[in-house]
Amino acid sequence: MTLLRRLEGPQTLGRGPAFWTAFAFAVAAAVAYPWFADGYTVGNTAYFFCWVFMALGLCLIWGYGGALSFGQTAFFGLSGYAYGVLTLNVGAAYGFTLAAVVLAVALSAVMAALLGYFLFFGRIGGVFLGIITLSVTLALERFMAQTAGPEWKIGAARLNGYNGMSGMPPLTVPWFDGDVVLFPDVALYYGLLALLIVVYLALRILVNARFGNVLVAIRENPERAEMLGYDVRRYQLAAFVIGSALAGLSGTLYTAWGQYITPSSMGLTAAALPVIWVAVGGRGDLTATLVGTLLVLGGFQALTIYGSQYALVVMGLLLVVVVLAAPDGLVVAAMRGLGRLRRREAGR
Repeated sequence: MTLLRRLEGPQTLGRGPAFWTAFAFAVAAAVAYPWFADGYTVGNTAYFFCWVFMALGLCLIWGYGGALSFGQTAFFGLSGYAYGVLTLNVGAAYGFTLAAVVLAVALSAVMAALLGYFLFFGRIGGVFLGIITLSVTLALERFMAQTAGPEWKIGAARLNGYNGMSGMPPLTVPWFDGDVVLFPDVALYYGLLALLIVVYLALRILVNARFGNVLVAIRENPERAEMLGYDVRRYQLAAFVIGSALAGLSGTLYTAWGQYITPSSMGLTAAALPVIWVAVGGRGDLTATLVGTLLVLGGFQALTIYGSQYALVVMGLLLVVVVLAAPDGLVVAAMRGLGRLRRREAGR
């Protein structure tokens, strides 16, 4: 019961037996999903899971902290390249890929701490924070794009410019009779599903604890929070580092899934898409972000299959419609509508 109380609070939608019963059914359905789907579809779903961590990180930075960052893809790409350099030089034996994931995410967290220190302790906020983080992302993309020459290598790992790095090993788990290789099918799907559940529940505990309450207070009125004795800069920096580390986790998982990473993963389009996922679902709630991201990713992929030239236009229109008609997000609006309906039925 103590753990359940820590998972619920004023900073997250969904509480009580009805919500957790629905959550248990959703998890059970996700566990059973590979039994009824082919390997390609399951691997494709694992691809969607890779991106959700970055969206949850942006939800924490933007939705809870009020700081719109376009830098998620910079840390995504940084971790992806770091995973590639480490595994191409050391290999995947004895489960080293898991150590590479940890090291790559740690690198993103350190770089986020450095960038965030100058941003937040320099009192940069609002639209200027978005401009600077976008500039960092695009600068990193341009830098990696010009590394095509043979001199751009780290040990055995060639950076390869616009072509990107390839040939990285998939994730491996050390086992008694040899490493278990998580190819992008059922095994990787279950691994990512378990990791996603753990991260989602951990973030729920975090935002419903004192940290999350202060972060929301800063979002609503930073001057008032500072007058109450909270160091606004430290809280914003902590949220930025955690959110960026999650983006880095997405980058390493994506690289392990596809065994490649290119500079386009840090381009302007890539930087804008996480903002759309989070805004459409509902930036102020973790559950809404998770559900909205999976739905938008599925819709975006369907659009790219049947009409790639229109996919980005539809995404842009979707963002405009959401901002005008449901500024808190479509999933949040649906959840609140269901809540009102339940209360109305209970009052009869």
